[in-house]
Amino acid sequence: MQLVTISMEEPLLQIQGLTTCYGESRILRDVDLQVHGGQMVCLIGRNGVGKTTLLKTVMGLIRPQQGQIWLGEKDLLGLPPHQRARAGIGYVPQGREIIPQLTVRDNLRLGLEARPGGLARHDRLDPQVFELFPMLATMLERRGGDLSGGQQQQLAMARALQGKPRLLLLDEPTEGIQPNVVADIEQAVQRIMAQTGISVLLVEQHLHFVRQAQTYYAMQKGGIVASGPTADLSQAVINRFLSV
Repeated sequence: MQLVTISMEEPLLQIQGLTTCYGESRILRDVDLQVHGGQMVCLIGRNGVGKTTLLKTVMGLIRPQQGQIWLGEKDLLGLPPHQRARAGIGYVPQGREIIPQLTVRDNLRLGLEARPGGLARHDRLDPQVFELFPMLATMLERRGGDLSGGQQQQLAMARALQGKPRLLLLDEPTEGIQPNVVADIEQAVQRIMAQTGISVLLVEQHLHFVRQAQTYYAMQKGGIVASGPTADLSQAVINRFLSV
């Protein structure tokens, strides 16, 4: 996995005026957000305010009614999810969504589809994921459904990394994870960033994990209502926007 080098001057991900609706319900309201190269940005807010919808819209799983999404100099609007993945976005959805019947090896191979040419051109797993997640190297022939929740989360992140993304979208990676494993997930994300230079847009509720990010955006009723350095998070903002 090659080190990703992005200028800190220009944002890697830039979202402007993003509005998304489900039927007659407006879920995202004029959202502006930026993620710079090598940066972790955390999106916080109570359940149901649009955080997952925002990630799905960035990934192309939901079509917005208006707004712009840029990855570097590439306009993502109009591109289907697989082309956004090949443009450099890795996505780890809420609930992980590994294939429980497939082995760890075959789950990882699915991530190769995100590379240009997909599995037709790439059949070798990136060995660096086993440096990031050593546990997976010992479990390649085990079924994904036989892994613990924390192990499945590591598998889901490793699968996304097979596509060699520049930006990793993580939707509540500690959800449903035992408290003693949450720190392992945090450390894994830090290792990913340190060893690859990948940027991260994180949806998270655990305060300690939130504080690992450089910047936060707080959502309410589909819009961004507060933002700034996580070092400046006040207790009032924490009480208002974090569920746990």
